[in-house]
Amino acid sequence: MRISLYRSIYLLLLGIFTVIFVSACSTAIDTTAMGSKQPVEDCRIVEHTMGETCIPRNPQRIVTLRLDHLANSLALGVQPIASVYYTGFPLPKYLQGKADEIESVGDFKNPNIEKILLLKPDLIVSNSNLQGIYKELSHIAPTVVLNVPFPSPSWKEQLKELAEVLGKKDVSQRLINNYWRRIEELKQALGKRSDRIEVSIANTNSEYGIWAYGEKHYSGTVLSDIGLQRPPAQRGDFFYINNISKEKIFDIDGDVLFFVSMGRKDDKKTLDKLKQNPIWRQINVVKRNQVYFVGSYWHDAGDIFAINAILDDLFKYLVNTP
Repeated sequence: MRISLYRSIYLLLLGIFTVIFVSACSTAIDTTAMGSKQPVEDCRIVEHTMGETCIPRNPQRIVTLRLDHLANSLALGVQPIASVYYTGFPLPKYLQGKADEIESVGDFKNPNIEKILLLKPDLIVSNSNLQGIYKELSHIAPTVVLNVPFPSPSWKEQLKELAEVLGKKDVSQRLINNYWRRIEELKQALGKRSDRIEVSIANTNSEYGIWAYGEKHYSGTVLSDIGLQRPPAQRGDFFYINNISKEKIFDIDGDVLFFVSMGRKDDKKTLDKLKQNPIWRQINVVKRNQVYFVGSYWHDAGDIFAINAILDDLFKYLVNTP
């Protein structure tokens, strides 16, 4: 009789414990997109390319896996602990001094997963070009995959999407409002000239020869927002054209030419070689000395720092230069 009583008490306690345990577990969100479980009150659901992930409401240890995501994070007032970088390319000037304490976790095409693990992040901001390592990343920390196809979405869309993840929508709107304010200032300074000036954007390197940038490229959208015209070969809904032959080099002609340098030693040698070619001196914009050599941010302009640097150049060379 006593044994039966003990057994009944044991089963009752076991039942109570099971109910409590199941109830506690139901308050956590379980998803394969997360490397760990977090209480509902400590995280919020974010939809992204790979599904849904519950991310911390106030992440402190963020790792970004695109350089423009790093730049935009800083512009939004959030400093990641680590980021990928472009191997072989110098850091853009607008990030120099801002990213000194941000560790490198490898090249943007091949992040070092082991190093990311050792840094113990509480949020990883990845992108659709790295979907192959999503599972590994999501086992380290909550991982959000932002969609960056080619051609990429506009810089405004990318800034807003990242701001949504970081809980900085109000800051992103202020940054975009400031951009439009600067656009209006530039339009006022140019006056009717903006309808008449054909602005060309070009580049050269050893891998892809001579480039020209279309209206869909980040830098092209800035010119469109101002109302500046483009040379005939650069009009259209495309990102860029590379490997332009020497016979078609006049496609980069215009009233003004912004010629982009990626900053590597090899790129400088390629540009010097082009400038020594007799055909270079036959281009009208070169004859008129209206070529302005600018930094790689004209090419990589997927972040708000780069966009503002482009506006700085436009003020400098179209307004302040005689």
